[in-house]
Formats: sequence, C-alpha cells, structure tokens
Amino acid sequence: MKKLLIGGIVGGLIIYIWQMLSWTMLDLHRSSMDYTPKQDTILNFLNSQLSEDGSFYMISTPKGTSSEEMEKRMQERLGKPWALVDYHKELHVNMGANIFRGLITTILMVIFAVWILAKLSPTSFAATFVATLLIGVIVFINSPYTMHIWYPKADIMAHLMDALIGWGLCGIWLGWYLNRKPR
Repeated sequence: MKKLLIGGIVGGLIIYIWQMLSWTMLDLHRSSMDYTPKQDTILNFLNSQLSEDGSFYMISTPKGTSSEEMEKRMQERLGKPWALVDYHKELHVNMGANIFRGLITTILMVIFAVWILAKLSPTSFAATFVATLLIGVIVFINSPYTMHIWYPKADIMAHLMDALIGWGLCGIWLGWYLNRKPR
C-alpha cells in the first residue's frame, strides 16, 4: 500500500508538473488557444445567437434529420468552412479548485497505473519504464488522438509530447522506485 501511494503521488506530481510546464511556460498548446483580433466581435455575435452553454458542430443537422438528408448536407459542405465551438455565457475561473482537481485526478491516474504495474512481477526498470510509457501512449490514443481523427486539433503534437514526456518521466521514477531493493 505504501509503494502504491508513494509511487502514485510522486508519479502524479511528475506528470502534473510536466503538463503545467507544457501549457504555461513552454506554451506548447498555444495553437489550440490562439488569438484573433476579432475575438470580441465573434464573442458578441455568438452571445447574440446562442442562448445557452454548449458545444456546437457548425455543420450539424437538427436531431431527427434523416441519414439521407445528413449525407446531402455533408456533400454540400465539402470544401467549405466549418467550426467546432465550445460556448459559455459567462467566464468563471476558480484556479485553486481547478489546480486541486487536476492534481488529484493525475495522482489517481498514476495510482491506478502503479496498481497494474505491481501485478506484473517480477519486473525490471526497463519493463516498468516501457509499460508506463505505453500507458501514456494509450492515454494519448484514447482521447486527444481519437478526437483529432474526427475534429483535427492544432496542438495534437503537443498532446503527443505530453504523453511521451510526462509518462516517460513518470516511467523513469516508477522504474527506479518500484524495482529498488528493500533496505
């Protein structure tokens, strides 16, 4: 239990710190949150057109549209602009709560990984490192890359770097910590 908690907490902190650096100081995800000088005009227009929070695929059709009509609309839209808009009527920022939630979920994620890794005994530094790195690749493929297949993301390479570097650093830690000889 001690190895599970220490491995998970330290590993979670390693991934969390990498992600913090990736999104802030290193600014790797800038392309997914880029600036346009027309943002106030666009936001004012969206606010006048949308009555509630939501995600809007700006070539979508109303619920109940037949598959034939959906296909016809898709064909008409080929080669034309489209957008995926996440709209919120009000900005609410609670940095403390967001940081806490992000940290706790990252630690829990690594605790789950440590539990899985602990079931793979006997093991070695290399096996633990590779298994941890593969968990990072699974995380990347499952969410950012799968979404990128359907809705291309400008920062997909930054997400891949987050998975490889964050989980790689965590794998170095877990490879050492989980395989060291007891004193």
